[in-house]
Amino acid sequence: MTKEELHKYVEESKGNEGNICQICAFRNGEMVYSDNWRGFQADSVANVMSVTKGVMALLTGIAVDKGLISGTDCKVMDFFPDYTVKRGEKTIYEVTLEHLLTMTAPYKYRSEPWTKVCTSPDWTKAALDLLGGKSGITGEFKYATLGIQILAGVIENVSGMKCIDFANRYLFLPMDIPEHKLHGDSSKEDQFDFLMNKAPRINEWYADPQDTVTAGWGLTLSAHDMAKIGDMLINGGVYRDKRIISEEWTDRMTSPKLQLGERFGNMQYCYLWYRPHKDKPVFAAIGDGGNIIYADPEKRISVGITGTFKPRIFDRVEFIEKYVIPTVEGI
Repeated sequence: MTKEELHKYVEESKGNEGNICQICAFRNGEMVYSDNWRGFQADSVANVMSVTKGVMALLTGIAVDKGLISGTDCKVMDFFPDYTVKRGEKTIYEVTLEHLLTMTAPYKYRSEPWTKVCTSPDWTKAALDLLGGKSGITGEFKYATLGIQILAGVIENVSGMKCIDFANRYLFLPMDIPEHKLHGDSSKEDQFDFLMNKAPRINEWYADPQDTVTAGWGLTLSAHDMAKIGDMLINGGVYRDKRIISEEWTDRMTSPKLQLGERFGNMQYCYLWYRPHKDKPVFAAIGDGGNIIYADPEKRISVGITGTFKPRIFDRVEFIEKYVIPTVEGI
């Protein structure tokens, strides 16, 4: 498929590809493909949904590299000495960063209480209030967007910086990604607009009333930004001769930890990143709407795709491998 044919295919798609705004691909450290649709330009940014989680895994790794966090076996409660644990709650003391990063932390709910957390004055504290429970540490995978909020609190407490400042200083600006600002508003109506609005956004990150970023969603990036992050990881954590993150963390973060079921495309789970194939080293950060950072270390190709809100798109990997990779290899 040529670049022109791929553009037409996406432009005319009535199916899952009908919400794609941008595609960008790097190969061997150089950008080799970039295209845009639906009013987006190359430098436009979109809410990349749960790709935000993948970025939080990177920030956690940077904090580990800097010695601010001694390891993923650290107990979560050690980072929140001023938090008052509810009477009778014991499990929370056993939860580690490893549990948060692999989505195996236990929570005291059947379904995520979005309204309760997202209308609270402190989303990190509200997420901590949900952690633990009578079932103990089971090791069971439980996808919990709200729980990832705790990682933002951890980074802020160990660094003495707001999480967005930490991200700007140690990840975005060193990688020539534009400086991000806090979104500001966190009303119910604004949260809905942030999720559903199909227009390009500014370089921002949604935040709670404490100016702590929403760790599980709400970061805006361009497809170029995402492909660049994927290329940096393929290069062992180095961007243009600058060490962004250690190769050790890169390997740990993208190594399989759990086998997921059909709901998650039978992929493997790492530290907030996915491994789509058992027989290939491909890894990806995936969000609703088909937002994705896709990286293939063997082919040294990374792909970033942005898309407007469209729930439960899990076949963007298939789209990339069927259409985008052949196009990139043909350039």
